[in-house]
Amino acid sequence: MNSADLCYAWCLPLRWTSGILMTEFALSRVTWHHTRSYYNLLPALTMPGWSCLVTGAGGFLGQKIIQMLVQEKDLQEIRALDKVFRPETKEEFSRLQTKTKVTVLEGDILDAQCLRRACQGISVVIHTAAVIDVQGVIPRQTILDVNLKGTQKLLEACVQANVSSFILTSTVDVAGPNSYKQIILDGHEEDNLESTWSDPYPYSKKMAEKAVLAANGCTLRNGGTLHTCALRPMCIYGEKSSIFYNIIIGALKNKGVLDTTGKFSRVNPVYVGNAAWAHILAARGLRDPKKSPSIQGQFYYISDDTPHQSYDDLNYTLSKEWGLRPDSSWSLPLPLLYWLAFLLETVSFLLRPVYNYRPPFTCHLVTLSNSTFAFSYKKAQHDLGYEPCVTWEEAKQKTSEWIGTLVEQHKETMNSKTR
Repeated sequence: MNSADLCYAWCLPLRWTSGILMTEFALSRVTWHHTRSYYNLLPALTMPGWSCLVTGAGGFLGQKIIQMLVQEKDLQEIRALDKVFRPETKEEFSRLQTKTKVTVLEGDILDAQCLRRACQGISVVIHTAAVIDVQGVIPRQTILDVNLKGTQKLLEACVQANVSSFILTSTVDVAGPNSYKQIILDGHEEDNLESTWSDPYPYSKKMAEKAVLAANGCTLRNGGTLHTCALRPMCIYGEKSSIFYNIIIGALKNKGVLDTTGKFSRVNPVYVGNAAWAHILAARGLRDPKKSPSIQGQFYYISDDTPHQSYDDLNYTLSKEWGLRPDSSWSLPLPLLYWLAFLLETVSFLLRPVYNYRPPFTCHLVTLSNSTFAFSYKKAQHDLGYEPCVTWEEAKQKTSEWIGTLVEQHKETMNSKTR
């Protein structure tokens, strides 16, 4: 998804590495630390209130979670962890003028020592970091290492650092769809759907979620208890989405014609602000003695009131104000498209000993992009008190306005080239 350009990477893909140089400086109310110097000096926090670590904090969803977290009552510190933060993200965090301290960290999700120190004194971990790739661009082992092993190492760090609450950003992809013929229009958690794909992204996220939910009830080093839950957002859209950015720029370079990415699908995407809001409510819930017992060890589908539609319809609805239009050319019927994907995957497999051929699309991608797969948020509403904080009309307007800035930037770029 979050891919064929829309089935989709909703947090920015993260490729974590270690060995970052160390300096330390302050940005307004944001403290910026490069990994080693900070971790060597970080004490165990004993301040009142609570503190939160957000991994993947430089990504699409992670940034929005940080923006909402700073408004939380009694929150003393937010630690924002990612491999690298773009300059504009640092600047944005520096403008968060609240009582909450925001500490920006660069670190390696596979570095156990880094994670243990990042978790010291933390009350809640929100784990959004992931490599998201359904096109086979990133090596399988890299995806498994970051998504599964990284999650396991973070859970271990939480136990060692006595972190009491852990929230995983999972994905609807862990539930399927397993066939484009499968129709789920109002899915619920009780359906117990599970992806059977061996492709690295859904497999790694599925196993990571299982590890997180299995860790619920683990004894912490100080004798306390770790409480966990997982959120399964639908495909996430909104301003600053790198996926939508690529789709819009691609269309502008193609005379305003949007690529066909999922014309046969019927899904209920979720706006980034609402997906982030669900994480805030999960953090509140796990810290609330009355609500926590019903949340512990559970997973929740997170959607909102965005109308059920195809991915192609969503792209068009959000961009039509700026003159973009769908591709009206003929396309293969879905069964033929699926079998063509199967043929291309077979060719790739046969050529593997002598040539690394990457098919332009796979059976998994075709299924993911063209299925009827929509879910209710009723369980999250009941247990977390979740209600979308942004309406469909507001989400559509915010996203469309952002797309408008991309269109204007593109025009300026083209005009400067013709001068």
